[in-house]
Amino acid sequence: MEDAEYDLMDAAEERMWWYRAVHARLLAALEVRPGVAGRPVLDAGCGTGGFLRRLGLGGFGAAGVEFNPRAARRAAAKSGVPVAAGDVNALPFPDGAFGAAVSVDVLSHRGVEPARALAELRRVLAPGGTLLLNLPAYAWLFSAHDVRVHNARRYTAGQAVAMVAGAGFSAVTARYWNSVLLPLMVVQRKVLARREGAASDVTDFPPWVERGFFAATEIERRLPFSLPCGGSVMIAATRS
Repeated sequence: MEDAEYDLMDAAEERMWWYRAVHARLLAALEVRPGVAGRPVLDAGCGTGGFLRRLGLGGFGAAGVEFNPRAARRAAAKSGVPVAAGDVNALPFPDGAFGAAVSVDVLSHRGVEPARALAELRRVLAPGGTLLLNLPAYAWLFSAHDVRVHNARRYTAGQAVAMVAGAGFSAVTARYWNSVLLPLMVVQRKVLARREGAASDVTDFPPWVERGFFAATEIERRLPFSLPCGGSVMIAATRS
């Protein structure tokens, strides 16, 4: 991403509704599918460390890797866990080092080769380890925001499942989320901020907006079924 986007992420990820929502989903998924006990969780493409910090607060052993060295240093300082400056296409860790791995909106990045990155994630996971991916949904939603964060692709749930299963993972599931707010996302991305120079989506919202948006995502998260569409898709899989 651009350095300016890292700055915005660093400032906003503790309180902005979207980061809080995706982090809540990842932590809930790790409770259901914790992976291999006694081994740490890898955050692959950890940005400025917001989720790594939440992992630490949740009692998980953790480590991170981030392509941007400046962001990697921020992540280590914020989270208090080891963070390597490295590439998800060639992870700087030994085989089977982790019991679970998470990666948020990384395989969509133009600098990432999804097949290579998934092969590397499988390599560094111990057998039985859990993989959790969050990916932006729907190619038709590509917008100025994707340009700013250097996204090259967006996925349907079916595409994501096929990609992960094809990389050798088993028990692959996918669930759309950010469904209730999807109409607002479409208006924001395709109408209000469609020009390349538009302001970033990562920003401070009024407190009532933050509360309302986060509440909508929490209602969704507690539903016993998956909604048929959403702005993001979350994938869970097991390293065979």
